[in-house]
Order: sequence, then structure tokens, then C-alpha cells
Amino acid sequence: MYRIFIVEDDDKIGAVLKSTMEKYEFEAKRADNFKELMLEFTAFEPHLVLLDINLPYYDGFYWCRQIRTRSNVPILFISAREGEMDQVMAIENGGDDYLPKPIHLDLLLAKVKGALRRAYGEYAAASASSAELELYGLRLNLSRNELDWRGQRTELTKNERLLAEAFLKRPDEIVAREQLLESLWDDVQFVDDNTLTVNVTRLRKKLEEVGVNKAIETVRGQGYRLNAEALREVRA
Repeated sequence: MYRIFIVEDDDKIGAVLKSTMEKYEFEAKRADNFKELMLEFTAFEPHLVLLDINLPYYDGFYWCRQIRTRSNVPILFISAREGEMDQVMAIENGGDDYLPKPIHLDLLLAKVKGALRRAYGEYAAASASSAELELYGLRLNLSRNELDWRGQRTELTKNERLLAEAFLKRPDEIVAREQLLESLWDDVQFVDDNTLTVNVTRLRKKLEEVGVNKAIETVRGQGYRLNAEALREVRA
């Protein structure tokens, strides 16, 4: 049974979320201590987090960053904020998806199930069939969500790992934005195109952390391309 951690301070909304998750046989827990949230997170060990932005003491962006220091668990933001910048910040701070309030429960459930499949279910099992991808010394560990280059290692979020996997499997080929969106989210019609841009930017930063610069190129109007030549030049 998957465990869902609900971080929502509105009692009415929190109760609806909890009952909905339990209706579909998830084990759900609402956060009680919004000042020491990580204690509850660690004790519950959830498989997925539903996270509001406006919270007592610290906002959801802060708690998302804290969770990311310990876990790659899928994090779905749920918020009344509808601004594009709020959605961008949610992704930049480590979130996997963003749903505006009022919440459409059918869509929420679809996104929860999709995130769990990708993280733990058949999609994850398919990715794990090959534990590592390697291109000119750049290694992607699929089971640990880690990139390694010449002994320099960085940890990736789930979405960053999925993007890296897509690029490493097709070096020097243009990967269409639509294909990348489908590899990250089931319901692409509900995903803002800018969300993909933010995730690609984050992956570029992770590559820079290990010493690989300008490897992912933007192909205007089409998508992105992993420039294998850039890796060869760095290796040389």
C-alpha cells in the first residue's frame, strides 16, 4: 500500500484529500506539526507528498527543498496560487508537478497514480532493467538517480533522471518537446510548456555541477538535443 503524506493546513481541503486517497486504498496521513514537518515525513516514510504552498511558519517551497535533501519521493504541489512564477518556483525547488485549486479530484488521482507508476511501478521497473547508461564517460545510474562524470557525482530528482535517460538513449538526435513531456507526465494536456523548460534548465545545472557544460542544446521550435561532441571535447 502506497503512503501519501498530505501537507495542507486547511482542515476541509485536507480532509477531502485524505478521504479521497483512502477511498482508492492509499494509506494517507495529514501533517500535524507545520513547524517540524521533517520529523513527520521521516517517521511516515511516504511514497508521495501532496504539498500546499501557503503554510504556517515556512512555505511549501522551503519544505520541498528540505525533503529533497533526503529523498527523491514524488512531490505534487497543490495551491490556490495560479501565477506562472509560482509554478516555475515549484519545479525549481524540486517539485514534480503542480495542480491549482480548486482541485479536480479525478485529475489529482490520475496524477498521483501516474507519479507512483513512474517512481515505483511498471515504468520504474522498465527503466531499472538497465541499471546504468554511459556515454563518453558520463554515467547515469538509474536505480540511484545519480550522474557521474570523472568521479564527480550529483543526485537527480526523478524528472531530471527521466530527462537525462531520454537524452543519453538518443545522443545527437533531436528529442521533441512532446516526447519529453510524455516521458515525464501522463496528462500532458494539463502541463504548462514552461514546466519542461524549467526541468531541462535544472538538468543543465546538474551537468555543470559535475563539469559538463553546454551539452544539452535547444533546437528552436523542435525540442532539445544532447551534443555528444561536447562530451568528447570535455573528455579530451
